[in-house]
Amino acid sequence: MIDVQGLVKRYGTHTAVDGIDFHVESGEILGFLGPNGAGKSTTMNILTGYLSATEGTVRIGGFDVLEEPDKAKALIGYLPEQPPLYQDMTVKEYLEFMYQLKRCKLPREKHLTEIARLIKIDHVYGRLIRNLSKGYKQRVGLAQALIGDPPILILDEPTVGLDPTQIIEIRSLIKSLGKRHTVILSSHILSEIESVCNRIVVISEGHIVADDTAQALSERYAGDRRLTVTIDGPKSEVEALLRALPHVEKVETLRERGGAVDYMLTVEEGQDVRYLLFERLADRHWPLLASYSKKKSLEEIFLLLTQPGATGKGGTAE
Repeated sequence: MIDVQGLVKRYGTHTAVDGIDFHVESGEILGFLGPNGAGKSTTMNILTGYLSATEGTVRIGGFDVLEEPDKAKALIGYLPEQPPLYQDMTVKEYLEFMYQLKRCKLPREKHLTEIARLIKIDHVYGRLIRNLSKGYKQRVGLAQALIGDPPILILDEPTVGLDPTQIIEIRSLIKSLGKRHTVILSSHILSEIESVCNRIVVISEGHIVADDTAQALSERYAGDRRLTVTIDGPKSEVEALLRALPHVEKVETLRERGGAVDYMLTVEEGQDVRYLLFERLADRHWPLLASYSKKKSLEEIFLLLTQPGATGKGGTAE
């Protein structure tokens, strides 16, 4: 549905985007992440046709954005970070204006009414936009992106400035839209990306440094070989058993709680001692009350991937 190859954007001597490639399949909800100045907004503006690329190609539904801009743009509904709303119009007047501006061919009244009902702004349809809350203004911006029923939605920071209740509502709405549309979602709220998107692309210093699911990124960059276990058994004997386990490099006693003790095991890279540990504890009838390994959060992974100098040109941080 969206194909980006060798994309480069230069501003004079500054290279904002440096040869990136990615592909978005039909029906995906893609999270697009990057710190300020990483090239994220530049890339999104090129995708939507607001900027031209210095090098490379962007195809939307098979149409080159540069060579066939009208056909490519007709497939996209775009919600910028600051929705382009006309404050002195009613919601109805604004959507009708956008309908005409987009030269939409669908039955006007029926189409706009369906969008208003879907976005849950039908009860404010006759109100002036300037009198709406921030959350409802954001919904009106999303409604204009849906005019013409475009197969692709590009949403730039759709929940910025909203309160927690509004954020949850917009997230739920984006998830439902993802059932019928391909969605690219840009956000600085990483928990939002993790909860809504089924794939994440991270850009830093003009390069793509990660492209995978949140779960796969968490596993790939776990980087923590420590396993914490809680065992109810004679302390000295349990410690001896733990130290004798193959691939265990270090055993630390954390705290005692009655007869149970928390231990932290440092395990060799790539090794999993949980199965053998369970067998040996079961043989001795010592209950294993808890077992967990700490994984990096998406925030920690994001910071790891986007720290200055984390990648070389075209490379991926490991």
